[in-house]
Amino acid sequence: MVSDSGIHLHARGEWREPSLTPRTIRFQKGFYTQFHHLFLLQVGTATLILEGEDRRALLGPTIAHLPPQSRCELHMAAGASGFIIGASPQIVVDAIGDRAESYALRIFSEKPWFMAEPDAAAVGEVQPLLAGFVRELGDPARASWMAIAAYMRLILMALWRAGGAETAEQRGRGGSASVLQRYRQLVETWFRQHRPMTDYARELGVTTDRLHSICRSALGRSPVQLLHERLVQEAKLRLERSARTVQEISDGLGFRDPTYFSHFFKKKTGFSPATYRDVARKSEVSEGTLSSGYADWP
Repeated sequence: MVSDSGIHLHARGEWREPSLTPRTIRFQKGFYTQFHHLFLLQVGTATLILEGEDRRALLGPTIAHLPPQSRCELHMAAGASGFIIGASPQIVVDAIGDRAESYALRIFSEKPWFMAEPDAAAVGEVQPLLAGFVRELGDPARASWMAIAAYMRLILMALWRAGGAETAEQRGRGGSASVLQRYRQLVETWFRQHRPMTDYARELGVTTDRLHSICRSALGRSPVQLLHERLVQEAKLRLERSARTVQEISDGLGFRDPTYFSHFFKKKTGFSPATYRDVARKSEVSEGTLSSGYADWP
């Protein structure tokens, strides 16, 4: 089980004060490759260089959200200041939860998002949440997984609303956006039951080919890939945070036998369930005292 003392393996954050010289920060590196990142630029200018040399000029106050697939580096100009936070997929899964807005938040969290123009009101709403996130991590005596996940949920909700996604969702209920949102909601309900993709398509009122086309177009992954990703996320959480045996976890996730579960998990992660749990626990012991800052991120 991942204790709160090991929270720094799953979340990091800091406040970057103004500097007399420019700074460069690379987000996805080493242990943090799969982290979701959020950068709030309070004042000044910065440039995000995404994979493929896509450059995004930022002018504060503004916010950028970067999922794990967005390889990038941040160049902060002299005098710029802001917050940088990162969260593991496990934290994000807990933050999104299983509520009415969860499927829409999950879709939102999987794509890069940039504030279209400086928005002091939206930044003013999110900034206290980021400050609380960083403050929670800065005190080892109080750092709590539950608190960090709660901050992350509020942050994602605020960004989702700031981007107009809530309104767009209402407008798009009859089209592809609605099908994708409803599919993700069904995945949350059915992923432990291992139902065939034809059941999902039938429930959504579309063909399996149409469902595949919608998922590939919107997220770059097939419906089956999205379903398997959800299974793997849940398996990782249970291996890290519970004392249940591999067989109990396999049964709880609806696999027909532990051997099949082990083959599935190893194919998706490169580790057997037992090895993954052992590595996660050793990492917690060896790195549980990491600071919460990004100072060691070159």
